Amino acid sequence: MKIPSLISVLAFAVASGSQAAPYTEPLGPSQSDFGGAGLLQVPSGRMSKEGEFNVNFRNNDQYRFYSVSVQAFPWLEATIRYTDVRTQKYSPYEDFSGDQTYKDKGIDLKLRLWEEGYWLPETSIGVRDFGGTGLFDSEFIAASKAWGPLDFTLGLGWGYLGNSGNVKNPFCEVKDSYCYRDNTHNRAGSFNGADMFHGPASLFGGVEYQTPWQPLRLKVEYEGNDYKGDFAGQLKQDSKVNVGAIYRIADWADVNISYERGNTLMAGFSLRTNFNTLHQRHIDSPPQKYNPQPQDAVLNHQVVASQLTELRNNAGYEDPHIQIKDKTLYVTGEQNRYRYSGDAVDRANRIIANRLPDGIDTINVTETKLNLPLVSTVTDVDSLKSDLQGYPLGKEKQLNQYREEPTDVKGARQGYYIEKDRLNFGIAPVLNQSIGGPENFYMYQVGVQGSADFWMTEHFLASASLFLNLYNNYDEFKYKGPPGDSTLPRVRTHIREYVDNSDVYLNNLQLTYIDQIADGWYGQVYGGYLEQMFGGVGGEVLYRPLDSSWAIGVDANYVKQRDWNDPMQFVDYTAETGHVTGYWQPRFMDDVLVRVSVGQYLAKDKGATVDVAKRFDSGVIVGAFATKTNVSADEYGEGDFTKGFYISVPLDLMTVRPTRSRAQINWIPLTRDGGQMLGRKYLLYGLTDSRSPYY
Repeated sequence: MKIPSLISVLAFAVASGSQAAPYTEPLGPSQSDFGGAGLLQVPSGRMSKEGEFNVNFRNNDQYRFYSVSVQAFPWLEATIRYTDVRTQKYSPYEDFSGDQTYKDKGIDLKLRLWEEGYWLPETSIGVRDFGGTGLFDSEFIAASKAWGPLDFTLGLGWGYLGNSGNVKNPFCEVKDSYCYRDNTHNRAGSFNGADMFHGPASLFGGVEYQTPWQPLRLKVEYEGNDYKGDFAGQLKQDSKVNVGAIYRIADWADVNISYERGNTLMAGFSLRTNFNTLHQRHIDSPPQKYNPQPQDAVLNHQVVASQLTELRNNAGYEDPHIQIKDKTLYVTGEQNRYRYSGDAVDRANRIIANRLPDGIDTINVTETKLNLPLVSTVTDVDSLKSDLQGYPLGKEKQLNQYREEPTDVKGARQGYYIEKDRLNFGIAPVLNQSIGGPENFYMYQVGVQGSADFWMTEHFLASASLFLNLYNNYDEFKYKGPPGDSTLPRVRTHIREYVDNSDVYLNNLQLTYIDQIADGWYGQVYGGYLEQMFGGVGGEVLYRPLDSSWAIGVDANYVKQRDWNDPMQFVDYTAETGHVTGYWQPRFMDDVLVRVSVGQYLAKDKGATVDVAKRFDSGVIVGAFATKTNVSADEYGEGDFTKGFYISVPLDLMTVRPTRSRAQINWIPLTRDGGQMLGRKYLLYGLTDSRSPYY
């Protein structure tokens, strides 16, 4: 398609849409070809709404761009991208990678410097493709200013964005070395920061126009790249002006088409949601209406039986207990239904208040997890009655309720309970996947995992999980040898042998003793087949003050590697591994959790892991982690060090009934042997979340 023809089509669309009423509500920033807010090939200074999550695809004759972009904070945008280089093979060995084209991974970050004002443009600084081979590595400063339906962008780029060098690099005035840039490509997975803001620089810019026809927006840009030395080959550039159009087919989807370099058609789409506004309506019984029918001081077993059933069915407390000591009625149970514990406490208080025994002035609801007492919520009965009856307008009072260390109810004069099932079974679907492999870009395994738990005593638990493979394409794995660029013990790179070994696999079989040691102190010891690749013994201690922003834990383990050919046996590799881990929810950053672990890893390398997670209003958590140990980049091999991203999704966003369960999707660019932690079944910080709720 020639550029005059494309302009004619766009002009016709605008003329047709001009009959519609003007659309004044801004649609917000759109996604660029590379992912992230921008024009076409170039970024803008714009940021999306906090929590916005985009899945993008763009396609032309040379490249396919697959990217996901998340607005983690109002001031920070992160993008992960896979690029399919259609003109290059994955490797020169056809027997190994077949006809698969070359795949490149990249990470982008953009930081907002200041917001748009009456005179000032919204301005951001960013890096593109800084975590990979650097095929598109760039740095930029971009500013965007709106004027009616027009949104103008002007920026300065280095690297891929500034190859044409249409202006002098301003940093050359500071130091001569900034005038030069090493354009050789890096090793996959490495971080290439030494050349940032070096080499030629170019101005770029453009405008995005919101047409009177609501779904349609147009883009025109001038780019600073000259495409000489491009990895896909020296691409012909007949024009530095690119034009394009975006059509919004729904609130959650855009389709895109553009004409770039004066000779190339680009097309694709973007799918979006917002992690702050995601919600799901649930089919759930309402809380009991307040209809007080007091009972005598001596509990009526029929009334209490009904309350216990309602505590389980209406408030979500498994194995509930009701006890009375002095003038307090105690409710204890494991709450697995409502993400916000206050909802369950409110329901429990209503159930108790409707048939309150005579002489009770306090209700104490204690939440447990795996028989670990976590927190008690104490409510004054008179205050609760007034709250449930309702206050006259203008005379509302705050409910007299507070949280305290869980109470051990010994010497209770009365008590009833629903006995805990000692044996529990479960079954769940499982999807294992690998992205970016040499044999096939996407490899997967679909199966089901059955699990069983048996409580031998109140704190002694036997557990097992068995995986059954239903379908996979892991038979395409060809290379199972050791990495040629690493000297570390193979603690994780045998993954191909493990997943391709058998259709039935015993993932876990262990005994665990778990208990509260003292107020705020929790501990566990365990032994058996601890995970897919290792078995052994270990223990963990956690100190977590109630409602504190911090906690600290220590775990220590002695493990032996399971045989990938016969997982019930072990090979001759043992390791001592363990970490001291600090947890922090900073008060000055809402909904952020920082974890720092220091210790020894499975390959006996020593170092630290930093994990930063952000929780959105819907409960979705997006996190990133990196591990650096005393192993050099050359010893570690491709990737330099372990790093990855994850998204944790509360399942009640996808189910019709409320639940506290979560599912996690991990993205780790490369599976290597350095910086690898033991995969433990129970983590005390997660089990004790109600002490200072995050998940």
